[in-house]
Amino acid sequence: MGKLINFELFAPYNKEAALIGSFSDWEPIEMKKGDDGYFRTEVELEDGEYHYKYKVRSKSWFLEPDEWVDVVDPYAKNIDEETQNGTVLIKDGAKIVDTYVWQHDDVSLPSDRELVIYELHIGDFSGGEGDNQTKGKYQHVIEKLDYLVDLGINAIELMPVKENPGTYTWGYSPQHFFAAESNYGSSYELKHLIDECHGKGIRVLMDGIYNHTNTDCPLTQIDHDYWFHHEPTDLDNSWGPEFNYEHYDENLDLKPAWKFVGATVDYWVGEYHLDGIRYDAARQIGNYDFMHWIVDKAKNTAGPKPFYNVAEHIPETSDITNVDGPMDGCWHFSFYYTLKEHLCGEKFELEELKDVLDGKRQGYLGATNIVNYLSNHDHERLIIELGNREILDDAAFQRARLGYALLFTAVGIPMIWMGEEFGDDNPLSQESLKLDWQLLSNDRNKNLHEYCRGLIHLRKENHALYTENIDFFHEDVESKVFAYTRWNDEGSRIVVVVNFSDKFLAGYTVPNFPENGTWHEWTGNYDIEAGDNQIQIDIGEYEAKVFVW
Repeated sequence: MGKLINFELFAPYNKEAALIGSFSDWEPIEMKKGDDGYFRTEVELEDGEYHYKYKVRSKSWFLEPDEWVDVVDPYAKNIDEETQNGTVLIKDGAKIVDTYVWQHDDVSLPSDRELVIYELHIGDFSGGEGDNQTKGKYQHVIEKLDYLVDLGINAIELMPVKENPGTYTWGYSPQHFFAAESNYGSSYELKHLIDECHGKGIRVLMDGIYNHTNTDCPLTQIDHDYWFHHEPTDLDNSWGPEFNYEHYDENLDLKPAWKFVGATVDYWVGEYHLDGIRYDAARQIGNYDFMHWIVDKAKNTAGPKPFYNVAEHIPETSDITNVDGPMDGCWHFSFYYTLKEHLCGEKFELEELKDVLDGKRQGYLGATNIVNYLSNHDHERLIIELGNREILDDAAFQRARLGYALLFTAVGIPMIWMGEEFGDDNPLSQESLKLDWQLLSNDRNKNLHEYCRGLIHLRKENHALYTENIDFFHEDVESKVFAYTRWNDEGSRIVVVVNFSDKFLAGYTVPNFPENGTWHEWTGNYDIEAGDNQIQIDIGEYEAKVFVW
């Protein structure tokens, strides 16, 4: 004997709805609507997996009035990759998502200020040259976790993994908000990846798309204007139907977009044990009341563990993270473009560099309010930008090292875009472009990787770099040299001396040095004495020296 299983569809202003599925030979089963706006029915089902959809009389303006449409359940937890039907799994007479049992929930994870984030795309991270089989699944990222641990990474930010149409996607046009991307594997395998990350002390942040959806999202077919703006609010930045966070349903006393997106965040944080969310296109969401609410909801669902909410807001604004702002942090876009211009030799404006190395000068309050990066999925990697300007080979890698020295010693949380740490030189493309792991067998690439790895470990050992303390104590605009110090109250101190010129400077004197005595120069691994509050050093073109007290 099977058990009665409830199916429900929230469609408050639609006239009729029916359930169809493999359990009824796809014949409609009538559903009755309650006063709460839900159509419901019950079906007696044995344990097993079933395909299903809903038929509903649409209220969307682009269809005929009350036209019958077939839609996947907007709340479907799994999508069959081949048929794109929703699937429901029944075990012991109840609906379940999968049978995964979490193993590492008791592992203590790093706090926000300790984070070193690695942004990756599941499909392209593993595979490619040097990986001798087709990869690009959740399980293949697990095989590379030891590489990330060795690099010093303690947080990965997954590009979106909600179900999108097509066989290859970046994920920024989500169609099914509760289902994990089936191209990469099952919900079970995604949970296994997240669990293995936790077992190795790595937090998992998820890229969340809450501004818009794909035009074929079930909600757009059911009653487009109930959840979405009728038309784009900003034609230049429109990527699909936009959630309308202002719309209020007086009859049911709810905001439809809040209800749906809130449920997706609850589900992902609770079901997948996430440790943070990156909010795509926060400027386009444009509703701080909603953002406050969704951030609080995510943290309440996460419970006592650390949870980091970070916004992508372009152009950036410190308001979004400050006292009245909803977010814990935001992507530091000006850090990226200022460093790019300077590392490519296009300008030298010391005040601009100081502004991005010390976010307090831009109005940010603390070290966890900004996520610094030299590149991300939206931008060419630095090595490409340099190559486009005929800065090649040793010269390019020298400037990349300088970029990393600044990234890991600036105020803020550092983030690496996958492959950047070893100079992957694939150009930006929304076609599949797997990392070229074979580059690690080249000396230049291997040395850049080791340099990057060393800086990450330096950061973890010297907690001066976790603070917002920074002082620019030497400025020599003519020589394009400047120096700053970072410190904390426990006696950790670091000094960074930077040469942004294309000249080797021999016997350069750095005055006003913060402390006399023995310092250790990290990049060259030697000790140096500071006396009379100064040191003398040789510093190469586009080079940083990092001194540890």
